[in-house]
Amino acid sequence: MTTIPRQLPNAITIARILCAPVFLWLLLSDGGTDGGLRWAAALLFVVAIATDGIDGYLARKYEVVTDLGKILDPIADKVITGCAFVGLSILGELPWWVTIVVLVREIGITVYRFIVISDHVLAAAWMGKLKTVAQAVAITLAIAPLWTVLGGWVSWFVVATMWIAVILTIASGIDYLVTEIRGARAARRSAT
Repeated sequence: MTTIPRQLPNAITIARILCAPVFLWLLLSDGGTDGGLRWAAALLFVVAIATDGIDGYLARKYEVVTDLGKILDPIADKVITGCAFVGLSILGELPWWVTIVVLVREIGITVYRFIVISDHVLAAAWMGKLKTVAQAVAITLAIAPLWTVLGGWVSWFVVATMWIAVILTIASGIDYLVTEIRGARAARRSAT
């Protein structure tokens, strides 16, 4: 059986985190002119998001899943997507309320993960994974200046995918809270 270095998946995850400031710089340096830097930002975002599946796949396939990886992986998603939401709002292409709603949910769940880490690792749930995919698609469509190639009709599609991403962001946050409350109640019942 082929083996990989135990920390390779975590190294990929850390590389995704380190891509975030470069991505944000590329996005903001373009200044909304839809030029080469904007395309480069879109490409870097797609690569960073695509490696999310790679690090998880390698960790599971080669049985090198770590608690650190379970913590870093969702943080990497939040850092790169958070930078994208903030960047799009700075450019005036996304309302700030959308970015604030997304960041409150993402930071809230991350802080909660750290609060309960000594008790258990709060792994990504199916709805959280679906939310991440929806955000990745919406952000990619919002960042890549496809309207310069395909025409203005792309804008309505960008808005629709962003609404789906926001709805799933809120729903997955509620799902995490409900699951944790149920788990805490069950633990109290079994302790008595």
